[in-house]
Amino acid sequence: MQKIAEFIICRLLGWKISGQIPPTVKKAVIIVAPHTSLWDFVYGRLAFWVLGIDVRFMINEKYFFPPLGWLLRALGGQPVKQTRPTRLLREIFGHFKNSKSYYLVITPEGTRQHVSRWKKGFYQIAIENKVPVVMAFIDYKKKKGGIGPLFYPSGDFDKDMKEMEKFYRQFHAKHPERYNLNKETPEKHNPK
Repeated sequence: MQKIAEFIICRLLGWKISGQIPPTVKKAVIIVAPHTSLWDFVYGRLAFWVLGIDVRFMINEKYFFPPLGWLLRALGGQPVKQTRPTRLLREIFGHFKNSKSYYLVITPEGTRQHVSRWKKGFYQIAIENKVPVVMAFIDYKKKKGGIGPLFYPSGDFDKDMKEMEKFYRQFHAKHPERYNLNKETPEKHNPK
């Protein structure tokens, strides 16, 4: 699949994919931003195949019926019950605990629409499982994507978020008006 993905995204579509997770890091929460379009998933899935990273992402179990469920599993989808958040977190913690290698992809914006603040779930998962946050990115203007630096959460979300924002400010979303770190008009996208 790696060669096919590389042919599609790099040769046909002209994107550059870069970066890698250090081989010593077997478990991590991978956050991907910006996330403003369904195309983010397509390019992201192709990029992870190019990089040879076996990722997982959570999807409501109601979508795992044949043949859609087979496709979702092949893409890295993992069915979860849409119950209380604490139950969902316990389920995710179980995956980290019971796996030798586990990379969970999360879009911290939580939606393709504009949000004023990222959701904290990715951060809580990383803290509780004592794993780093891998900062992955997509940039439509420069047609590049991939793996950025690892970030080890300190436990102070607001402080750590400021550090992560510094990295993500350089990237361009497919729909910039929906990206909450848009530096061109911060007063519109980061209301007080």
